[in-house]
Amino acid sequence: QVQLVESGGGLVQAGGSLRLSCATSGIIFNINTMAWYRQPPGKQRELVASITPGGSTNYADSVEGRFTGSRDNVKKTVYLQMNSLKPEDTAVYYCNLVPARRGYWGQGTQVTVSS
Repeated sequence: QVQLVESGGGLVQAGGSLRLSCATSGIIFNINTMAWYRQPPGKQRELVASITPGGSTNYADSVEGRFTGSRDNVKKTVYLQMNSLKPEDTAVYYCNLVPARRGYWGQGTQVTVSS
């Protein structure tokens, strides 16, 4: 049974930082590119950052230079360090594979950035 459990969200002022974690089980973690996705209120889910098994990363233009994705292949956990947060970063953040698997979505973690 696949489980992706996100944590670390919260309420933060603009300019602040948060670190998200995603603990995984039931997947062959070491061979899969993982990603962080987010769904802002009233909008579609979008890919924010991807991390290959070797640790290479790619980012959406909107977060480039502010967010850093990483992974621990021993702990089977993915991280997202978010700095210089903006109100438009407010969303529910999820992790999943690339491409995302429909049945793997977890509950997500809410990030709210106040202005």
